[in-house]
Amino acid sequence: MANKKFLGLMVGSVGVVYGDIGTSPLYAFRVAVDAAKGSSLPGNEVVYGVLSLITWALLLIVTLKYVVILLRADNKGEGGMFALMALGQSVAKKSTPVIVGLGIAGAAFFYGDAVITPAISVLSAMEGLTLISPTFEKFVVPLSVLILVLLFSVQSRGTSKVAAFFGPVTVVWFLTLALGGVINIVANPGVLLALNPWYGVQFLLNHGFLGLTVLGLVFLAITGAETLYADLGHFGRKPIQAAWFVLVLPCLLLNYFGQGALVLTHPETLTNTFFLLYPDWALPFIVVLAAIATVVAAQAVITGTFSLTRQAIQLGMLPRFGITHTSESMSGQIYLPRVNWMLLIAVLLMVVMFQSSTNLASAYGVAVTAAMVITSMLAILVLWQYWKWPLWQTLALLLPLMVLEQFFFAANMLKVFEGGWLPLVLAACIATIMWTWVRGSRLLAKQTRKDEADMEWLLRRLDAKPPHRVPGTAVFFTADPTAAPTALMHNLKHNRVLHERNIILSIKTEDVPRVPRYERLTVDRVSDTFIRVVARYGFMETPSVPKIFEVCRRKDLNVDVATTSFFLSRRNLKTTPKSEMPAWQDKLFVALARSAQDATTYFRIPTDRVVEVGTQVAV
Repeated sequence: MANKKFLGLMVGSVGVVYGDIGTSPLYAFRVAVDAAKGSSLPGNEVVYGVLSLITWALLLIVTLKYVVILLRADNKGEGGMFALMALGQSVAKKSTPVIVGLGIAGAAFFYGDAVITPAISVLSAMEGLTLISPTFEKFVVPLSVLILVLLFSVQSRGTSKVAAFFGPVTVVWFLTLALGGVINIVANPGVLLALNPWYGVQFLLNHGFLGLTVLGLVFLAITGAETLYADLGHFGRKPIQAAWFVLVLPCLLLNYFGQGALVLTHPETLTNTFFLLYPDWALPFIVVLAAIATVVAAQAVITGTFSLTRQAIQLGMLPRFGITHTSESMSGQIYLPRVNWMLLIAVLLMVVMFQSSTNLASAYGVAVTAAMVITSMLAILVLWQYWKWPLWQTLALLLPLMVLEQFFFAANMLKVFEGGWLPLVLAACIATIMWTWVRGSRLLAKQTRKDEADMEWLLRRLDAKPPHRVPGTAVFFTADPTAAPTALMHNLKHNRVLHERNIILSIKTEDVPRVPRYERLTVDRVSDTFIRVVARYGFMETPSVPKIFEVCRRKDLNVDVATTSFFLSRRNLKTTPKSEMPAWQDKLFVALARSAQDATTYFRIPTDRVVEVGTQVAV
């Protein structure tokens, strides 16, 4: 039974975790060799050099860094940029602003990559149609647009049913990759000499600037490594590692070497090396399978974007967006409408602007390499401070990999003027939004604390001069459980009444993915009238007020949500010349705050039980 479960997780991880990197053979080898050969036919030096670089990029960056090292650097079983950032924060409190800055930058670069992956994957698959008939060429872009629109349109229905097919279909895809490679390697086994890393090094040394350009295109073979780490929590370390070593890595290498063997034997096949690996009669099947594989890859990116956005919201790096849970049993199955449609628009823009996977390859890689370098920087901190490795051992292991990634980054920076500026601009915009929200939220909290009274002081005042009491229970929300909520103070000031029972509710996000149920709530009876409740959530969880009070019943605090009044402080933010932020950032923060989903909907509070108390705050 245990083996069957492990196999299921392993197959599932192939579909979700490796969908992105599994579609790289569609374009990575072709565009790299095309750039390397210049105006001449691709010979042994070019093909062996590119294959050697791809092989060792897969072995060093993906296998060693991500599969072997980073999959062990989990945060309570979860991986990804924010999980790594939270681990770093837990051991380096003094450097928290720097770590948060790295986390924001890494997440922003992930978003920059997320708009390209679906576009280049689907385009490259549709380009296979031109081999069936040249008349299909004019349909490549429209069909790509159609597939992407359909894919994004069904996100609101959830992906649990579709995901069940992802694993088996992607396993078939990888086996097909291997089969196409083996057929051509048998015809030209000499291509296996490219396993020698010297061919890659020699190519770079002999070709100078061109070598650096090719290195940037070789990097396309390892895009998807960040997704591998981010999806750690879905399947666990061992199934993901097993899938990589048993299936994914061998199949990828066989396919790349098969493409190399084919190009050496028939240089004219470089126009579409991948699809020409297979006989003509198999092309329709391969094109359909490639289309499905690219949809799987795109789905993995979409799901990852939803997950990352929820984490950013919970960690206070983005304003509240509407989150819909598409599965009652799987908390990770979520849908963010606003993010979904913004991502679709950006992806379609990429398809329409670049028209082909070859053109789009020039924009791909810049954001991913930057994210990888940031991941390495955070990993050094975690291994050194969290794992308590000696600094020299940590640097000996990760510094060479980070240097290699910086070479890739430098190589990809050469693409900036060919389209690479797009993901960088997008990443810069997102980083600006996130940093503005973090900075503005801190200033707002600082301003709010000035206006709030200490809870102990308020209790003494109420004992000395009791207000008029009204029956029932009132819940007041506050970020600081030791302070009297603004809504409570305004209620006392203007209505001059106090409920018989008052609950001060604080919802906090911890630096862990999920908080165990037994640690979820703290209930403290401050006085006969006031009860302090602190609810703790992980950054991969979405708070729910009704569920909080369900748990309260187990702690002898019975609250009927249907008859309770919930007092919320609705802040009307306005800019001020005295703000600590520049005027443009101040205006951006106010705009972001106004666009955020209201607390009533986000925390699932019954709308007919909410009393909003308006306050005006200058930030």
